[in-house]
Amino acid sequence: MTALPVIVGMGGINAAGRTSFHQGFRRIVIEKLNAEAREETFVGLATLMNILRCENGQLLDQQDNVYARSDVEAKFGKQILAGTLIRKIEKNHFDPDATPWQQKLTMQSTEQAICFETALKDLPKPLPRAWKVTDIGEKRVRVEIQGELSLKQDSVRDNPIKAAGQFPTGFEPAKLYNSRYQPRGLQATIFGAADAIYSTGFSWADIADKVTPDQIGTYSASVFGQTQAEGLGGMMQNRQKGERVSTKNLALGLNTMSTDFINAYVTGSVGTTFTSTGACATFLYNLKAAVNDIQSGRIRLAIVGSNDCAITPEVVEGFGNMSALANEEGLKKLDNTDNVDHRRTSRPFGQNCGFTIGEAAQFLVIMDDSLALELGADVLGSVADVFTNADGIKKSITAPGPGNYITMAKSVALAKSVLGEEAVQQRSFILAHGSSTPQNRVTESLIYDRIARSFNINNWPVAAPKAYVGHTIGPASGDQVAWALGVFAHNIMPGITTIDKVAEDVYAERLNIATDHWHCQNMDVAFINSKGFGGNNATATVFSAKVTLKMIEKRYGKAAMNAYLDKNEKVKIAQQAYQEQADLGNFELIYRFGDGLVDDEKIEISDTKITLPTFAQAIDLPSTNPFDDMV
Repeated sequence: MTALPVIVGMGGINAAGRTSFHQGFRRIVIEKLNAEAREETFVGLATLMNILRCENGQLLDQQDNVYARSDVEAKFGKQILAGTLIRKIEKNHFDPDATPWQQKLTMQSTEQAICFETALKDLPKPLPRAWKVTDIGEKRVRVEIQGELSLKQDSVRDNPIKAAGQFPTGFEPAKLYNSRYQPRGLQATIFGAADAIYSTGFSWADIADKVTPDQIGTYSASVFGQTQAEGLGGMMQNRQKGERVSTKNLALGLNTMSTDFINAYVTGSVGTTFTSTGACATFLYNLKAAVNDIQSGRIRLAIVGSNDCAITPEVVEGFGNMSALANEEGLKKLDNTDNVDHRRTSRPFGQNCGFTIGEAAQFLVIMDDSLALELGADVLGSVADVFTNADGIKKSITAPGPGNYITMAKSVALAKSVLGEEAVQQRSFILAHGSSTPQNRVTESLIYDRIARSFNINNWPVAAPKAYVGHTIGPASGDQVAWALGVFAHNIMPGITTIDKVAEDVYAERLNIATDHWHCQNMDVAFINSKGFGGNNATATVFSAKVTLKMIEKRYGKAAMNAYLDKNEKVKIAQQAYQEQADLGNFELIYRFGDGLVDDEKIEISDTKITLPTFAQAIDLPSTNPFDDMV
């Protein structure tokens, strides 16, 4: 019997806001929300962005003025909307109008030598031949140079890429816990993992104690590692800038750290640890590993995710020099204007000129169906499988290829096999990679068109999160999964409002690529599609909560389901309590620095099991021969 991987929690952060309880999704479709949900969303974003804070049950601004919840949108709505989603790059990242760089300068001496004074200790080694050095006392020297002197001068340049999908303005994860000079991506990881765990309605110990320690897994990665000064950025730049490389730069910069930080500082897990990088499909690569391990019974509980916070001049320039990013000149030509709307730089399936980079951390808590039933965990959906396929021989390593045809076809065929033809044809939708490049809009839409024809699908809804949050690289497909769960929960299909119309070269005959949000009903299946540089293609088949619960009831029976529903009522109360606190900006992140260290001397080992202090259950050691027929 194959275990069904059930999503019971989600958390994180991107340009739209917090992931738990669909805050980010609701920000995107805010125009379609009812009054209660709209108010809840504005209040939650106001506290997340530190516009308001909650003290003694009251909402206060920085001047201690008191506001009712119903007043938040009227007073701060424009500020909240302007400070979320894609927008001009803010100076806490870098100034796109005056981006720092080193201007090369070569000076030639005239009739007189180039002369200057400096400290003796600042002289370069070895001393250039053309330099004449005279000691002038007090450990200082006079330098005379006949000929050329090359140097690099601090300067700034006007960056042609000026927009990004940034965390909401004012959101500062470093101030939510003792972040100890950690890179932004790891700060977001701590926030996202804690948010996902709290969203389940359980403490981590409540869940983990139900399984053995080796039945838990953490699956996460970042594509770039941590590119800020606290991570790899500092390791690469500091010596060139005349500064010291710290002891933390290399270690904190590694792309495994999003996994390692969760194990070491959030869950204290000693179970499976896994990091897979698959370019823009990284989240789905890690999800695939977790899903496969749950289906096989190797693990029963997993945290799955990814982070990338790479809005740095170096990463932006790297993508920009590939002509991959939408730049000011290209956008002006598209719109025939001198004024660029930075809100609309990302235009999936429309007339576009490149993608827009974003930052995010996205995490899911997943468990097998039996454990979800036992705990009464709230079911958000389930993952039937994730398919990954390469592109074969390529001319260009960044060009698309045939692998995505395979992943999409397998994903749709699986859904048809499990739920039937009608579910796929009438109640499924696609969360597209939708990167917003001219090549992607043609090649990805052609895949969908051909799959639709093969499975006799018409008017297939296609949504594209990157239109609003940008391309967050590693977590991008995590953004898509969060959207899928939002569609299931709210019955709203986000349109692509950043385009005026679908581009003429898009294969849209059988697709429904809407340019406005619309209400949908009874969606049962989401196909999460991702295409990464190098041929890293992935597609996940995600079922709705409604479908998932029906499947669980069929497997375990009505009586078991009734018992589950009784337990679930208490879980929902705990979830609501966390949501209310989170919406008021009270996060209480999990950061267990040195808390719960395992004393090696207290580990008990026999030939059948190993018992660790602080863990509720022992770990059984292998006792059967899996190769009995071979030895």
